[in-house]
Amino acid sequence: MKLQDLYPLLELLAHGDLHSGETLAKELGITRAAVWKQIQSLNAVPGIEIESVHGKGYRLNSELQLLDVGCILKQVPENLRSHLQGLQLLPETDSTNDWLRHNSPADLNAGRACVAEYQHAARGRRGRQWVCTFGSNIYLSLAWRFDLGMADLAGLSLAAGVAVARVLKTQGLESHGLKWPNDIYLDGRKLGGILVDASGEMAGPALAVIGVGINLKLNGGSAERIDQPWTDLASNMEQLPDRNHLCGNLLASLLDACLVYQNQGLSAFLEDWKAYDIYLDQPVALHMGSQVVSGIYRGLDERGGLVLEDTNGCRSWYAGEVSLRGEDGT
Repeated sequence: MKLQDLYPLLELLAHGDLHSGETLAKELGITRAAVWKQIQSLNAVPGIEIESVHGKGYRLNSELQLLDVGCILKQVPENLRSHLQGLQLLPETDSTNDWLRHNSPADLNAGRACVAEYQHAARGRRGRQWVCTFGSNIYLSLAWRFDLGMADLAGLSLAAGVAVARVLKTQGLESHGLKWPNDIYLDGRKLGGILVDASGEMAGPALAVIGVGINLKLNGGSAERIDQPWTDLASNMEQLPDRNHLCGNLLASLLDACLVYQNQGLSAFLEDWKAYDIYLDQPVALHMGSQVVSGIYRGLDERGGLVLEDTNGCRSWYAGEVSLRGEDGT
């Protein structure tokens, strides 16, 4: 059974209150047996745990704050909202980036966005799986048509990283930073990531889909599937930000970043990137397949390339995975 079909039941249970099977059946216009079947289907979704209290009914083990398009858009200033041609809420999808790539019109002349409660096949950089749980994290994508060539979008993930880092700071988070080219880190652990999919003509125009994933609250079962050091906002903040407000603020910041990038390119974001850069002036190793290059990381060049200094001087690199030297045995 699809999550979209189960959503009415989930909305009734979202606040964590106890509901009898009879009450739920009446509210939904179905039988109690059908309610029970839907409960079983929901319990199979990562991040959802519904307990049955004998003789009393059903309730969620923890309250869910479901996403709401109206609440999200209220956080987007009107001057930015005018550049948004739709925001879609998806109870579930394979990937928010993929959904936008397949559902953005060819004549899109600004932005189109979607948010999801759950992703079945979320992707990280280089095709890695992004572990998802229902209704407790941020899965947001924005499609934007740029009057720029494909090569000019090389630094877009860096600009998006700055946009996200700025929002997290306004939410009260401290000590977070950016890892080249598209990861959000906190105290040496991954908090979130950015994935940009671009397509178009070499000379322009080009469509870019910017995907943002942020861990708000990961449960133990999902966390066990993550193959790198991770963290979430719940572990680092006394009070979690309102999920809809955070989505809206992120969307607004990404819209603004796209407008600025269209007119000024990456140069408008480099100073802020430097302020958030977690590896600046430290010894690092850059992995490119079987090749490993080591040096002192000296920041970014004007195109967003990673600048490494060794005994032969400085050189820019535009692909690979970077880590502090010694973190991975190098």
